[in-house]
Amino acid sequence: MRGAELDTREEALVAVAREAGELAARLFSQPQSIKMKGKQDFVTAADGEVERMIVARLKTQFPNDAFLGEEEGVKGRGDAIWVIDPIDGTANFANRIPHFCVSIAFMSAGELALGAISAPMYGEIYRARLGKGAFLNDRAMRVAEKPDIRRAIVELGWSSRRPVRAYTQMVERVLATGATFQRAGSGALGLAYVADGRTHGYCELHINSWDTLAGLLMVREAGGWTNDFLAGEALQRGNAVLACAPGLKEALVAATGVGQANADEQLKRRMS
Repeated sequence: MRGAELDTREEALVAVAREAGELAARLFSQPQSIKMKGKQDFVTAADGEVERMIVARLKTQFPNDAFLGEEEGVKGRGDAIWVIDPIDGTANFANRIPHFCVSIAFMSAGELALGAISAPMYGEIYRARLGKGAFLNDRAMRVAEKPDIRRAIVELGWSSRRPVRAYTQMVERVLATGATFQRAGSGALGLAYVADGRTHGYCELHINSWDTLAGLLMVREAGGWTNDFLAGEALQRGNAVLACAPGLKEALVAATGVGQANADEQLKRRMS
């Protein structure tokens, strides 16, 4: 995709992420109908409303682009695709906890090119563009510099699609490295926090693409390392994810088991 075309999409992405965050914030203050898609898998009326607004805005400007949304699936075909999570952290949102966000990524010809995350209750807009860096509002983000694993905070997401024991074993192994862990309930924000150096790693044994793609680009553009999340059918079916400050790559790959096959190759590419 030519630079001018990507410029236009980047401008539209930041604008729609901000608008979607404002809509989500308004809906947060209103009573919501809540349904369950599965175990601890919440969906509210706000999810659908925010996603429809995002798709409508972007489709008006880019009618030939495709869309993959958490709530409404795939719309359209083509090499240019927007991947949307209208409210990441829906369990938090549904329970009146303000730790949630809107996450939107753009891919061109299979390459992750743009990402934006709006955390409206915190007044934060995260954004990244391939080869152009990652930013929180107007400030450039960088991952933590050579963190000591014994001082590291690693967020460990939980998924009902994997056995509980797999999660608890991962927690035990991460704690054995000397790191501590947390779980805040939004994978997208968890990745954004790694990009900004607030935390030092994020891992989840299964997570969907709409939860991760924007944040993964931010981590990479902020100098961090990630596993090859989009391997295989991950865009549609999800995958394991690991993102961290480069200095923790070896310890966290060993502790989580995520990214072992491609860790050295990817780190070499990122540092070159």
